[in-house]
Amino acid sequence: MKTKLLTLIAAVLFFSAANAQFHLGVKGGANINKLTGQSFKDEFSFGYHLGAFAEIGLGKHFSIQPEVNFNEFQQDTASKFSQVYKLNNLSKVKLNYLSIPILLNIKPSKIVSVQVGPQFGILMNQNAQLVQNGKDAFSKGDFSMLAGLQLNLGSVRVYGRYAVGLTNLNDIDNNDKWKSQSFQIGVGLAIL
Repeated sequence: MKTKLLTLIAAVLFFSAANAQFHLGVKGGANINKLTGQSFKDEFSFGYHLGAFAEIGLGKHFSIQPEVNFNEFQQDTASKFSQVYKLNNLSKVKLNYLSIPILLNIKPSKIVSVQVGPQFGILMNQNAQLVQNGKDAFSKGDFSMLAGLQLNLGSVRVYGRYAVGLTNLNDIDNNDKWKSQSFQIGVGLAIL
């Protein structure tokens, strides 16, 4: 299975490079995040993301855009968080993820791309005190769906996206479901 997948990826990359529809670039921007669940305040907070992307053309109106991003999320907790989970009166939760979105770009025009696709997140670290009896409070992975728009201005990419988490991030118990939501705005630069 792995050999077939690698062969398919190599074929797509070769075909795309031969047709000059392959780009690599860097990107960064702001995250506006929210964790839902009764343990968190019902408000958005700010973070950031930095990363790299590839754009693989699939004809005139479609492309695949895999990315690798570092995302920082911060969230205020309600007073109920420390009472329920006894985590020392925390007020800010800080989570760092390595996020891997795989987006389908639908290009109705040369300038505008509609982006949709899944995002896989791997929790890199969290506040050291977010542990109860040696167990992490947040699960190690997050699966999200993304949708947004991107403006393609030569080698500059300006984008806005909405991500909704589908995974319960609460790794302590199943009494309260924690899910992520975020808006991302940013700028990318195709360097190849």
